[in-house]
Amino acid sequence: MSASLVRRSLGLGPKAFRGDARYCSKVANRIFSGIQPTGIPHLGNYFGAIETWVRLQDEYSSVLYSIVDLHSITVPQDAGKLRQNILDMTASLLACGINPEQSVLFQQSKISEHAALAWILGCLTSMPRLRHLPQWKMKTSGQREEGTLGLFTYPVLQSADILLYKSTHVPVGEDQMQHLELAQDIARIFNNQYGYSIPIPKAILSKTKKIKSLRNPATKMSKSDPERLATVYITDSAEDVLLKFRKAVTDFTSEVTYDPETRPGVSNLVAVHRAVTGQTVEEVVEHSKGLDTARYKNLVAEAVIEKFAPIKNEIERLQAEQGFLEQVLHRGAEKAKELACPFYQEIQKLVGFS
Repeated sequence: MSASLVRRSLGLGPKAFRGDARYCSKVANRIFSGIQPTGIPHLGNYFGAIETWVRLQDEYSSVLYSIVDLHSITVPQDAGKLRQNILDMTASLLACGINPEQSVLFQQSKISEHAALAWILGCLTSMPRLRHLPQWKMKTSGQREEGTLGLFTYPVLQSADILLYKSTHVPVGEDQMQHLELAQDIARIFNNQYGYSIPIPKAILSKTKKIKSLRNPATKMSKSDPERLATVYITDSAEDVLLKFRKAVTDFTSEVTYDPETRPGVSNLVAVHRAVTGQTVEEVVEHSKGLDTARYKNLVAEAVIEKFAPIKNEIERLQAEQGFLEQVLHRGAEKAKELACPFYQEIQKLVGFS
């Protein structure tokens, strides 16, 4: 999305926002989702979340997307790098098509009600319930120490993120379903205890097959992967994209087929190709008949380069406009605050704080 178009959308100041029916406190459906500020997205981030976010803007009238910086500090962060990552993620989301005229894009930590509601919800959540969540087990396995309190309770903060805006739908991947189920359970507990009716959020499951590491297709593509060639970022140069796909792990069978169980490497390439082109897996495999895996790697790389070239250019242009990116987040926080504050005031009265 061009910066000029975003600027026009930012003409909706607070007064205009208050009268905008799309974001009134009572809506039939409301989308909420968040993404951690880990810098430039990779292919898995784009096809697993961001592409869906862009589509949902056109399908729902009330949409909130948060850069969840509170979640990011569950692991050590350099302050300067975190500030830059927040801006880089903002630039990336805008360049990919997130439109502040259609959705509220904001920085989580600017809305203090997130943390305040998380405390209240944490007082309704048992420790055994949190211990059974797979992310806690995965992130603390093999460690000498069990982990931090923030890491342990961050699923409660996720629940607060969702429930604070009375969200009705949350786009999630299958690996996040248990966290959404926690939010659903907490909403029910709160409603039963305080006689309220927080909406029980429903999942919008991603239809995109998970993009795997190019060097180890048994694991998902990740920014924390120590293998540099494993992860393709949406701002990678054409040369880097070609190199990474040429070095992608496949097998000794030369033809292109889709069988994730027995041919995970080639199947991952097919999944990327399908996601980039919008074709079905069957169409991708049919159109690739006669190609060996070496030639197919080049074909997929070229499709990725073509898809992301304009997005890459727009990200790089927006990165040079720090003031503009900060303005986008500031206006988004104003809109989010308009929704969060009245509801949290209701919660305070129910709990007995006011």
